Order: sequence, then structure tokens, then C-alpha cells
Amino acid sequence: MSEVPMPASPMPETPMLEVADLRAGYGEAEVLRGVSLTVGAGEIVAVLGANGVGKTTLNMTLSGVLKPWSGAIRFNGAEIGGAKPPAVVAAGLVHVPEGRKIFPNLSVRENLELGGYRVSKSGRDANLQRAFDTFPRLKERAGQYAGTLSGGEQQMLAIGRGLMSEPKLLILDEPSLGLSPLLVEEMFGLIASLARDGLPIMLVEQNVVQSLDLASRAYILENGEVAMQGEAAKLAADPELKRAYLGL
Repeated sequence: MSEVPMPASPMPETPMLEVADLRAGYGEAEVLRGVSLTVGAGEIVAVLGANGVGKTTLNMTLSGVLKPWSGAIRFNGAEIGGAKPPAVVAAGLVHVPEGRKIFPNLSVRENLELGGYRVSKSGRDANLQRAFDTFPRLKERAGQYAGTLSGGEQQMLAIGRGLMSEPKLLILDEPSLGLSPLLVEEMFGLIASLARDGLPIMLVEQNVVQSLDLASRAYILENGEVAMQGEAAKLAADPELKRAYLGL
């Protein structure tokens, strides 16, 4: 898809997360080729694209699993590019990975408590109650092995575990992956609820239509670069995006 010029979209004056000209990859293979994006307080920002365009590499670099080659990653005004994952989490940038990555042989409660490993006991108890309030089904299944949950419940558990770390910004990597259409609707509703409660979210997805419906702004990645960006509603109406991603 050729790059389509977009009108400048409203940007937060002081973004919580600011990524500038980020380059990263594996060995000698460059995957991210100068990615720049921002996420502001109270926003849901979608990062969209097909498999293999660099979404997972972007998430791994932001969360400290992969070291950037060049560029800047600033979170709440502090440079975190190259910081180790525990330091990134301690700063408040929490990544819920693709595929949920729960511990199947531990209970729901134990999985959640592991998410709050760096929080005080009193804070962990309060966060656990918050997770149960957000996802009542997890409370019903607190003593159940996580591996016996449905796909949708496992995704709730993965997000709940992320909330246990007291995030200031949450990166959700493919939260709708493998879910039925009904569960996808429910999951996106829960994400909207978290944002209404004041939690900024970077939503990294292949589900273009529903992500654009939920987000305020969006970035479309292609071949490790930002091919399109702007207000989500304007991108959703863009004929080039419809042809490339929706077959219309």
C-alpha cells in the first residue's frame, strides 16, 4: 500500500508516550524503520497492521525486551529506550503480550498475584479487588487453574494481571486474537471501560474496523514504517485503507 498523506491529527500537548524515529530488529535484519507515534493521557490509540509489519517488534522494544538500534522512547518525559523490562514496568508502562502468556498450572488468583510482584501487600490486595471488580468472571473462578479457562477468560486474566502492576499506560497486543465475534465485542467493551476510568491504552491489533471504532487516533504500520496516521474516524472513512484492509 502506498503512503497516503493524512491531515495533521490532534496530538496531546504533553504525550505520556512519545516514540521518535525508532529503529530496531534482529541480527542484521531491520524491522522497525523510523517509527514515530504518541499516546496521550486518556487516549486509546490503535496501532494497526497485518502480520509481519513490525507490531510485535514495536511492543517488545517499548517494553524493554528488545534493545532499540536508534531513536527515542520517552515515557512521562523520561527516556526509557534500552531500559530493562523491570524498569519499564516500574515506570508504569505495562505490556499485555499477544497469546496471553498466562501460567496454565497456577490458579487465576495466583496468576493475578504474580502480576503484582513489585507492589506492596496492601496494594496487591487492593489491585486484586480492582481486577475482580473489572472482570467478575475471574472472581468466580479465582481458585480454578488458569489453563482450564475459555479463551475469552484467559484474555481477561492476562489484562487483569497487567492491571495488578498499576500501569499508567497499558499496551494491549492483539487482545481479540482467537476470540469469537461475540467475545470480541465484549473484550472491546471492557477496553473502552478501562479507558473511561482514565487508563490510557495503546491497542495493537489486526482487527481494523472495531479498533478504529474504539480509538481516538490510529497509526497503520506497513513494512516497519507508519504508512498512515490520523484521527480514527477519518482513517476509517479513507478509501485507500478500505481497499487495502477491508477489500472494499
